[in-house]
Amino acid sequence: MKPIPVVFHIGPLQLHTYGLGLAITFWFAFRYLSRRLRAHGWADEWLASTTVWVVVAALVGARIVHVVANWTSQYEHNPGQIIQVWNGGLSSFGGLMLGIPVGFYLAHKRGPKIPRLQLADLVTPVLLAAWTVGRLLGPQLMVRGGGYPTNAWYGMYYAGEVGKRLPVPLFQSAMTFVMLLVAWRVERYVERNGGPRGLVMAVGITIWGAGRFIEEHFWLARPGHAGDLAVEVTGVVLAVLGAILTAALLLRSRGSHATDAPAPSDGESLATTV
Repeated sequence: MKPIPVVFHIGPLQLHTYGLGLAITFWFAFRYLSRRLRAHGWADEWLASTTVWVVVAALVGARIVHVVANWTSQYEHNPGQIIQVWNGGLSSFGGLMLGIPVGFYLAHKRGPKIPRLQLADLVTPVLLAAWTVGRLLGPQLMVRGGGYPTNAWYGMYYAGEVGKRLPVPLFQSAMTFVMLLVAWRVERYVERNGGPRGLVMAVGITIWGAGRFIEEHFWLARPGHAGDLAVEVTGVVLAVLGAILTAALLLRSRGSHATDAPAPSDGESLATTV
């Protein structure tokens, strides 16, 4: 299969497939979060303007981290490539590190006073769903979007790379969709059983961090590359912190339920004793 064109034209207008895919992904995330807010009884009029700033922050953060991680190998002697975002080169961790804080800050300033943990639980499935869609419409359509070279039947050709490559974006999308199913399951558990707020977020952090380590270590990492190693380490750290937070929330919730349980009456105590 030949690589999908990374650039196409509509009259004199030149469009980059990668950028168009990211735009669709951001729009999808906005619509999905808007729907989730309304479904849980929260107003969403503030979301459109906030999303614009989140998109800008995410793109800037993603580009900065990518450039820093690849400075010596790619950008030190070619600084003009720094602005060439249409050729790929966005760090997911960088986008999240800047985009999420900006989003929560603006949500607090402009939106209804949604408890932070509840907002985090509402946002987590949106991020996972957007990641699922974004892998298909972003890296899958960009220059050098493949993973390790392969001769397997499922290998694909990517622009800027020689020979067939592991279709890592497809693997990432499928794996993140499974994570999304898990997040939905946890969300239903919380709603039906009065689980703790923040649990969806904690589980999401755990499985996404583990997934980032797996895909980077087995499909993408270049030996000795500091940026790739940083991704692996960050993924492990996120998975461990998420697991600790998940355990803490569950233990706290069980302790709270035990404390709130009504004390048995004297008759019930006597019956139990007998």
